[in-house]
Amino acid sequence: MVITGKILRDAIISGANNISNQRNRVDELNVFPVPDGDTGTNMSMTVGAASRDLAALDDSCTVGQAAKAAASAMLRGARGNSGVITSLLFRGFSKALEGKKEANAADMVAALEKGVAGAYKAVMKPTEGTMLTVARVASEEAAASKIADAAELWDLVVAAAQRALDNTPNQLPVLKKAGVVDAGGQGILVIFEGMQKVFHGEDPITSEESASQNKAKLSTSNAGKGIYTDDLMKVEDITNGYCTQFLVNKNEGASADKLRAFAESNGDSVVCIEDDDVINLHVHTADPGKILSEAIKYGYLTNFKIENMHEQFLARQKQGKGLEKQAQAEQASKDEAAREFIYAAVDPERDYGFVSVAAGEGLKAVFEDLGVDAVVSGGQTMNPATEDILAAVQSVPAKTVFVLPNNKNIIMAAEQAQKLADRKVVVLPTRTVPMGITAMLSFDPSASADDNAIAMMQAAGGVATGLVTYAARDSEFDGKRIRKGEIMALENGKIVATHSDIAKATYRLARAMCKKGSPSFVTVISGCDVSDEDAEAVTELVRAKCPNSVEVSHIRGGQPVYYYMISVE
Repeated sequence: MVITGKILRDAIISGANNISNQRNRVDELNVFPVPDGDTGTNMSMTVGAASRDLAALDDSCTVGQAAKAAASAMLRGARGNSGVITSLLFRGFSKALEGKKEANAADMVAALEKGVAGAYKAVMKPTEGTMLTVARVASEEAAASKIADAAELWDLVVAAAQRALDNTPNQLPVLKKAGVVDAGGQGILVIFEGMQKVFHGEDPITSEESASQNKAKLSTSNAGKGIYTDDLMKVEDITNGYCTQFLVNKNEGASADKLRAFAESNGDSVVCIEDDDVINLHVHTADPGKILSEAIKYGYLTNFKIENMHEQFLARQKQGKGLEKQAQAEQASKDEAAREFIYAAVDPERDYGFVSVAAGEGLKAVFEDLGVDAVVSGGQTMNPATEDILAAVQSVPAKTVFVLPNNKNIIMAAEQAQKLADRKVVVLPTRTVPMGITAMLSFDPSASADDNAIAMMQAAGGVATGLVTYAARDSEFDGKRIRKGEIMALENGKIVATHSDIAKATYRLARAMCKKGSPSFVTVISGCDVSDEDAEAVTELVRAKCPNSVEVSHIRGGQPVYYYMISVE
């Protein structure tokens, strides 16, 4: 059996739907009980990003075309470290199957090998017992098998991935202690299993996800921002009424810069992303034909999607408050976020610009006051996609743009955006918001980009970060039995105490942090679920518990998930 483009297209869609259906199960495997972006959710959103582009391919597509469409969409839509690694695995498929009409077993082996090599290369310190191990073992066993039938080969891939997954607790003691397997490895297996069904001639797995679940998981951070709600818009307000999106398979030497400028002058909400082979253009315009006529000068066009937003708006009005309207409101929120950043050409007179990731209006204001040009909404539970960070970067008209992810699970997505940007990007691997704030305070406009990168990260490395949050699930971690909903105090990412009272957990954490070293400054950053009165009271408690020589201040951050962040330096 060989794999055609149609089969590969349907297989990846089936894998995307399978991880979507099982993402809660995968999320629950996370050992660390802190509420976060969650592995299953990030992988589901990453692979799901390819579904729409793949669905637009007709049955005559080649495996090369299907693999390229999937890889390009996943690269842009990758969220969290698990999502980026997943996208890189499928990037290997695109490279190995480039130009091929069909794929045999040997081609699939090559695809897996390239994907695994790319994923390992992207991780600075690969850890065995993770999704990397599961993919690598499956690839190695496939390469050693010499199986000639592609469907049979994939059976072996799935079986090998399962064995590798079952062994992950033996490689990572924390998994064994918790009695679970690696979440990312489970996610990869789920995707592979979804693909396996199609390779054996079965129909693709369909998505069971409801629109209400979609809204709860994906749109919480943008609630109330939908552009089609009655109180924000009337149908006559839509001047550029056609949402137009397509891919340009580039001619040699073609560049997106001129096409982007043309789209900006003939529409709005322009998002234009370019990689080595493809330009992906999204624009709201009054004349789609004019956009298409210009775009065809740059290469041949595929994956068209043109929607009449007048009709969409009227349909939403009729559908009331049902589940369908919730799903559409979610998409509207995404559209709103996508057009928050408008592309800006590089100003040769401007050396530096900044992009930061943060959640909460207070933190956004803090970073803007420190000189950050674009703040991407996101953080622990809202890992922004690569394309979100890229859009922010390309809205800053500077020759060099520094990016501060401020979360360890966003760093890899920022590094992928770095590769796609049309200007120099320096990713500073800040793991927390306090690190990002301190890094910005250390910027020297007279220094070179390299010197600034070193100095800013040295300063950030001197910051201790305390976090107060709640346990998202029952668990046992570092010998501590933790119950769902219990208040947890973390210092530099490690759980140091649990409590039933938020205020007591906070000031005890701050007091313990102040006893280490000789700190000069403590900043208490309060979240959206804390009143101003409670925040001031906690700040006073912290001030009373710290030495007189320590300056204690309070910032109303407004961040979700964390009741308090504490910066000690």
